[in-house]
Amino acid sequence: MARTIYDMLGRALVFKNVPKRIVSLVPSQTELLYDLGLDEEVVGITKFCVHPDEWFRNKERVGGTKKLDIEKIRSLQPDLIIANKEENEQEQIEALAKEFPVWISDIYNLPSALQMIQVVGQLTDREQAANMLVDDIVQGFNNLHKANTPKRVAYFIWRDPWMSIGNDTFIHSMITTMGWQNVLANETRYPEVSLEQLKALSPELVLLSSEPFPFKEQHIDEVKAVLPDVEVKLVDGEMFSWYGSRLKKALDYLQGLI
Repeated sequence: MARTIYDMLGRALVFKNVPKRIVSLVPSQTELLYDLGLDEEVVGITKFCVHPDEWFRNKERVGGTKKLDIEKIRSLQPDLIIANKEENEQEQIEALAKEFPVWISDIYNLPSALQMIQVVGQLTDREQAANMLVDDIVQGFNNLHKANTPKRVAYFIWRDPWMSIGNDTFIHSMITTMGWQNVLANETRYPEVSLEQLKALSPELVLLSSEPFPFKEQHIDEVKAVLPDVEVKLVDGEMFSWYGSRLKKALDYLQGLI
């Protein structure tokens, strides 16, 4: 019996059968598919899908999230491609969607991440496992002890130019969920901001992410040279930006930072 399932952009996809050949184009959603027990079904991943390690080493790679190998994907003959509005390029996804069912997520906060997990469970006939995972994540975040005072935080994802996060990003959602304040909450997407401009925003804490730019100790010194009285930390970007099953793993990490 055919099923109609909508993606997070409102596009209707019709499936006659449960997908058996899945290509995932998003690292955090690849990890989710693994945690839902879809080892045999997943036939292709990107070179940035580093979790789990056995998939990274053994699954067919179909290029990077922004530069897909369309011919490689065609050769895998997927009956489901899982993509993301932000992480993948629109032109490539539209080309694939002419040939294969492409389900696109659009994640900007915790509720949308939980919705994604549930729908991926429906798509792949793993509803029970997906719902149990969502319940665990919800319970975990309900039990998170938020910061007593709303510390003013700047979170950097890139250098040269320095780029931070605005109010419509998943990372912003994680920061506010922790009880902190994003000093660039008046901005959208990923604004460029120099360290001199940041100084005027009076952050108490600057977080330098491990991805997509791999910040290191030397960059702490760079920030400190301009903002000597501000606390600067290197943080695991996966714990702030991976919106699949890693949310469950992220809870202890976020609590430790708080």
